[in-house]
Amino acid sequence: MYEIFERLLKEKNLKGADVTRATGIASSTLTDWKKGRYTPKQDKLQKIADFLGVSLEYLTTGKEKEWEPKLTKKDERDIKNALDDFKNQLRTDTGIMYDGEPLDEEDQEAILAAIEVAERTAILAAKKKFTPKKYRK
Repeated sequence: MYEIFERLLKEKNLKGADVTRATGIASSTLTDWKKGRYTPKQDKLQKIADFLGVSLEYLTTGKEKEWEPKLTKKDERDIKNALDDFKNQLRTDTGIMYDGEPLDEEDQEAILAAIEVAERTAILAAKKKFTPKKYRK
């Protein structure tokens, strides 16, 4: 992990003293880290990562976590509205039937649960596919 720290310092043309001044972390902490006697606690690592402009994950592993889309409040509202519309359609006389019989309440709830999962999955897949890289933070 210290190797990643050293590489970042070199890339950014910085010294350990710059990190010490900016973060308030003692130089002895950095020295002990370099010698393998000590690994800084997460709060100190976060200060270092923030100063270097990288994520904590990158500082500790050298890899960035892949961006994952998240549902917004608007997405949640849209899903709820779509489910409500579909639920209303199920409750009508012309709702879904199986083998000539209307579906009972339990089967309708199972269908609604499956549709909710499908809606969520579709929205997340679309966000992952169509969100430009510059907005993936």
